[in-house]
Amino acid sequence: MNQCVTALPSSLSGHRFDRERHWAAALTLTFAQRHGATRMMRARHHGPLRVQRPFYPEGRGEACHVYLLHPPGGLVSGDALTIQAHVESGAHALLTTPAANKLYKADSQGVAWTQHTQLSVEDGGALEWLPQETLAFDGSRGEQRTSIDLHGSARCLGWEVMALGRPASELPYVSGRIEQHFRLTLDGKPLWLERQPLDPLHPRFTGRWGQGGATVQATLWAVGIADAAGALEALREALPDTPRWAVTVRHGVLLLRYLGNSRNEAWAICEQAWHLLRPRWIERAAHTPRIWLT
Repeated sequence: MNQCVTALPSSLSGHRFDRERHWAAALTLTFAQRHGATRMMRARHHGPLRVQRPFYPEGRGEACHVYLLHPPGGLVSGDALTIQAHVESGAHALLTTPAANKLYKADSQGVAWTQHTQLSVEDGGALEWLPQETLAFDGSRGEQRTSIDLHGSARCLGWEVMALGRPASELPYVSGRIEQHFRLTLDGKPLWLERQPLDPLHPRFTGRWGQGGATVQATLWAVGIADAAGALEALREALPDTPRWAVTVRHGVLLLRYLGNSRNEAWAICEQAWHLLRPRWIERAAHTPRIWLT
């Protein structure tokens, strides 16, 4: 298998427990078309971020499925995760995770965590970014940044599902702050820019003009659908008839939003939308990663 897996040198910055604590982890992946198949050509890691070996459940000439592994299972104060994935022309990668990501309560000093995801796709490449949901515990403090850089006819489909608090344990999200940033560009020009603070003490969190007290939110995006208007109508006809989700197309980006109180419902809507959109997006039926079924 033509791939390079490299471990970066360890950092000394993690061995502190004051306000300057910093536990860094990074993962850099590159996918390229080689001999009729998408290969993972590069996988550099530092700290507790890894990948399993690539899978080809759809056939060797189809999407390369890769599972991103973060053994700690969540982010605590001082954690700094950086994930970079680059897809070259003609390659097709599907990235997902084996379990939900957890954002734990900040320490007594309120030190924040950070999670930065940088995705790039060259002209003629395709990327599916389909992580399992993120669970934010009460008191979590941090920043999420997702940057997607597309070029030419690059295609990208992905989602982010966020659940706040642990309602089943009667532990709602009533303190903390999570800052979310999304940036999607095509040939350097912005198509979708968004900033969203999740702060229970801000009027937006409970106001009907904002979060409205909802504990679960999700966003699905797709770029590269030839008939985006037709896809939009198909989603409106096929998905559950509920006011908790809506879909639109702006600047060639299809955006589906969910705002409610059920992470199972949010996930089900995103997965159903993916199954419906994928044949329109790349003329291939959706193939559910087996890790979702374990």
